[in-house]
Amino acid sequence: MSSQEEPLILLEDIQKVFYTDEIETHALSGVQLEVSKGEFLSISGPSGCGKSTLLSLLGLLDTPTSGQYTLNGQSVAQLGFSQRARIRNREIGFIFQSFNLIGDLTVFENVELPLTYRGMPAPERKDRVGTALDKVDMSHRMKHYPSQLSGGQQQRVAVARALVGDPSTLLADEPTGNLDSKNGEAVMDILTNLHSEGASICMVTHNPEFFRFAQRTVHLFDGKIVDEQHH
Repeated sequence: MSSQEEPLILLEDIQKVFYTDEIETHALSGVQLEVSKGEFLSISGPSGCGKSTLLSLLGLLDTPTSGQYTLNGQSVAQLGFSQRARIRNREIGFIFQSFNLIGDLTVFENVELPLTYRGMPAPERKDRVGTALDKVDMSHRMKHYPSQLSGGQQQRVAVARALVGDPSTLLADEPTGNLDSKNGEAVMDILTNLHSEGASICMVTHNPEFFRFAQRTVHLFDGKIVDEQHH
């Protein structure tokens, strides 16, 4: 990264503490992380190490207890709920392990939903949805419902929904976790293609086979980044 270009994501001394029945759980402790624009980063670690908490903070679904989070040049750590929701809709595309498609909406309508929330005109929405579905090879299924699709096809639709709004960051939470190895590889190939076209991706995975798709892997343990590998 050139010295002129600011990082896409900058986390500085991020702490996240959960309080329950007078017990303090330090989910994240002093996390420092910098992600460049156009980078493909994977985040790994054992169950309970803080991966999901970190992704929730990156995705503005939650706020840190302390520390600074700068996303695309904007300080976002302490924003209120509605401000976070607005930035999330424009800056972040989510890909979940469980697909999270809406059952009574068609493939087209599922992918269109983030744009509908923005109040984007219908012709522009249609163009964008068509482009996104082309990228994941699912245009021929746009009138189908999620229940008519295989798991691999549902995840492709979920990827299209994540990228339709042209976000600055794609966040993938165990995107192959519910797929067999063949479909898992296919989804990883799609992410690799998106990255080669300029997408910035942060992916949580426990599967070491998929580290190779990323440029860099950071390893979390007990809420801290303990190791980093470049691929």
